[in-house]
Amino acid sequence: MKKSKLVWVVLFSVLVLVLSGCGANNEAAKPTVSQNTDTKTESSLTIAASFYPMYIFTLNITKDIPNVNVVSLTKPTTGCLHDYAVTPDDMKNLEGAQILVINGAGMESFMDKVISQIPDLKVIESSQGIPLIQGDGDEGDNPHVWLSVTDAIAQVKTIGAQLASLDPTHASEYQENTQAYILKLEALRTKMHQTLDGVQQRNIVTFHEAFPYFAKEFNLNTVGVIEREPGSAPSAKELSETIEQVKSLEIKALFAEPQYPVKAADTIAKETGAKVYTLDPIVTGPMEADAYINLMESNLITLQEALK
Repeated sequence: MKKSKLVWVVLFSVLVLVLSGCGANNEAAKPTVSQNTDTKTESSLTIAASFYPMYIFTLNITKDIPNVNVVSLTKPTTGCLHDYAVTPDDMKNLEGAQILVINGAGMESFMDKVISQIPDLKVIESSQGIPLIQGDGDEGDNPHVWLSVTDAIAQVKTIGAQLASLDPTHASEYQENTQAYILKLEALRTKMHQTLDGVQQRNIVTFHEAFPYFAKEFNLNTVGVIEREPGSAPSAKELSETIEQVKSLEIKALFAEPQYPVKAADTIAKETGAKVYTLDPIVTGPMEADAYINLMESNLITLQEALK
């Protein structure tokens, strides 16, 4: 009996050791949660731009800055935002954005209600401080300020300064990129003035009221507008008035836009002998950093040919 009892005691002791050992191994096998704050990644910043030219400007200002993303609120094929309405896709693009860059001057009036419902969204109005040109009739201010290279430079400065203020972590990078892009724009402005300042024919007829700031920059006279309302064909009376204007001023060039049909411009050209050229208001195009400069240079080549 004593021997049997001793065996049971030994077996019980071994069992306790085995069970204890399994418990220790299971605990060691459990994954641990790292509390190392040194490996914490920097949070990302999403900046939405209202439409094409604002996207291109912001893309240059945020170039190569880590964790800063730029999205276009509207599709790059949208064009000018006259009578535009927000779509579900636009709202998806705005989701998650902390900052919205707009042109201002009434261009994004369709966004007023949406912006008011997102109180934490920081809005940068890039045309702030730029003297605005009054539109015809009751249209209010003309918002197409980016077509003046001088005003585009002012917009870039405003966007860069406000981004540096809103995101101080990357302030120096915004400032450096802004200055680098401004130097490119200043070189573009100099090149365009050197070419256009000496042209003899300064009267132009444009497709719609997109070019007053451009005309002011380069001392051109917009003597006629083919379509008073973008996307709406001119009435017979308006068409007749423009034809008479072109004839009386002996205008040789009409400027259509790649975003709109050229039927009305072709009709005027047929009646007057003027030639139709394409002048780009830079509201659509490739989503590349140099797109604004490249499209402006294309406009320069067109004007050089049309106004000689």
